[in-house]
Amino acid sequence: MRPVPEPSSPSRSRVYVSMTPPQFLLAVLAMGVVVVGSNILVQYPISHWLTWGGLSYPVAFLVTDVLNRRFGAPAARRVAVAGFVAALIVSAWVATPRIAAASGLAYLCAQLADIHVFDRLRDQRWWRAPLIGGVAGAVLDTCVFFSVAFAGTSVHWVALALGDLAVKLAVNVTMLAPFRAMMWNLARPATATPVAAQQNI
Repeated sequence: MRPVPEPSSPSRSRVYVSMTPPQFLLAVLAMGVVVVGSNILVQYPISHWLTWGGLSYPVAFLVTDVLNRRFGAPAARRVAVAGFVAALIVSAWVATPRIAAASGLAYLCAQLADIHVFDRLRDQRWWRAPLIGGVAGAVLDTCVFFSVAFAGTSVHWVALALGDLAVKLAVNVTMLAPFRAMMWNLARPATATPVAAQQNI
């Protein structure tokens, strides 16, 4: 596999091995399953302040963070965009058009925010990038989704949004454990060689 440069890291330039087509398809499939499943589950409240989607959606940030750490931010963005298109098409069949549109917009904004924050913090303590990136993504996702999906309806969406956000933040913390466990295998950078070092070879 041919290494591709990763220019966006703030601390040093890197190269990452490019994703193979099977890896890309598997990543898009995993992302699509999480997003479509969450689009269905968000329509079923557990209580007046929580839906089932709040429990499942944070897994999307785990998928993104693993891809970001292993293959770099550009690869993670490509998967996020492809997952957005795939999930939007499927969600239009399994959810209402408004839910599908709100979910797609919220997903894309949240994932790009998470990728950007993770990439800026990737060289700090291992937990900061996934934690802070996940918090930024969860806040943005919740604000965009619930305002677009339910504003002007009879749904008490503000209470649902606050409850969903609280659960997403809590689940985001629990996602640190599997991220840490995968750091040395699935999330281990495929290649993380400074560009300057390569130029001296």
